[in-house]
Amino acid sequence: MDIFQAIIIAIIEGLTEYLPISSTAHMGFTAALMGMEETEFLKMFQVSIQFGAILSVVALYWKKFFNFSNLGFYIKLALAVVPALGLGYLLDDKIEAVLGNQIAISSMLVFGGVILLFVDKWFKHPTVTDEKEISIKKAVIIGFWQCLAMMPGTSRSAASIIGGMTQGLTRRAAAEFSFFLAVPTMLAVTVYSVFVKTWGAGTVNPQKGYEMIMASSETIQIFIIGNVIAFIVALVAVKTFINVLTKYGFKFWGWYRIIIGIVLLVYFTYYK
Repeated sequence: MDIFQAIIIAIIEGLTEYLPISSTAHMGFTAALMGMEETEFLKMFQVSIQFGAILSVVALYWKKFFNFSNLGFYIKLALAVVPALGLGYLLDDKIEAVLGNQIAISSMLVFGGVILLFVDKWFKHPTVTDEKEISIKKAVIIGFWQCLAMMPGTSRSAASIIGGMTQGLTRRAAAEFSFFLAVPTMLAVTVYSVFVKTWGAGTVNPQKGYEMIMASSETIQIFIIGNVIAFIVALVAVKTFINVLTKYGFKFWGWYRIIIGIVLLVYFTYYK
């Protein structure tokens, strides 16, 4: 991976992390279309630059994250993230095995797109408009919904937003709580991928994420630039998504997923 490729992947991460269209799928497709080899460093990079996207939400909602008088906010996030952390740890190898299966991921894009076409009709009468109105029980249920995103191509954002709407949240409230929940979820995943997980286990050169990052000045630059770009792009994407979602709902994103998914299915089936 060179710096140009890292910038492109980081832009895709920043644009798609908080949209209901699967950042994992889009980064995987982008890497494949650029002809990049599916190395352990590339896999680790795609996970670790989520740190930049995390910081964008903290920056945009800093009053929420640093309001230490609202203890309930932190309790909700802590409990809601537990299901994903537990299942993610148990299913780590199986999740990684699917990451290179572009046909399966493309199929999930299409399937998820069809679901999004009907979400606005299914949940017409929301009653929860603010995070403070979300009970601990509702937060934990949303956390379980988030686990659906362990199948690459599903979208963590879509799963948690739909989960929120099943609990009576408005589209805006569900999207914002999805953003909040992403912070501890992706922070844990990033820390695990960089400091705990051994990439390439069973090969001749297994390494921790930080060992791959510190291998050369170029890999250090790639890691830093990737996170900076993901942070900047995600700042714009989050604000844009909230406005579009509040005004137009999920149909646009549903059709987008279906069209892109079908195009990629054809490409990876017949031309790759």
